[in-house]
Amino acid sequence: MQYEIKPGIKGLIFDLDGTLADTMPFHFRGWKIACKKFGADIEPAFLRKHTGSPGWIIASEIIKECNLNGNVSIDEIMNEKLKEFYKDQHLVKPILPVVEIVKKYHGILPMSVGTGGHRLAVERTLEITGLRKYFDIVVTANDVDNFKPHPETFLKCAEQMNVDPEFIEVFEDGDLGIEAAIKAGMVATDVRSWYDSNW
Repeated sequence: MQYEIKPGIKGLIFDLDGTLADTMPFHFRGWKIACKKFGADIEPAFLRKHTGSPGWIIASEIIKECNLNGNVSIDEIMNEKLKEFYKDQHLVKPILPVVEIVKKYHGILPMSVGTGGHRLAVERTLEITGLRKYFDIVVTANDVDNFKPHPETFLKCAEQMNVDPEFIEVFEDGDLGIEAAIKAGMVATDVRSWYDSNW
């Protein structure tokens, strides 16, 4: 696939999960197993709605949605989910149509990763997929106070890239991330139709 970035763009920001790396099936499996342990169940639609949110927000929503109040803490669900995700993380593959853009513009335009993932999981995914070397700037949920759809993640990327928001194109697979990019005054590109996701 030959993708040309929008005219006038001077910097690129990429979400990670579901955009650069096909992690979502493994995230979903991890959440599903964690939920089952505590007597709950979630569907893919639930996780799609929260794509881009940090794990502790998703865990909190699961507790509310599945009426687990008082039975389990946010940390318990999250730790269980991460344990399951780390078991499978070595299987994660890069999403090639998006990675082609990274390789094409590496060294030509400033680029960064802006993700709602946790720093440790993010760094591991970037290493496993061979993408770490392309990004000097990686902004995770650990680096911001406000999460997608708030624009802080992308604005922090822009600041570190030294590019004005209006000249940045953001590649995303989640509604929350697309909303965040638009709120930041950036160009949002939805990559969901670029590959087949099996979750």
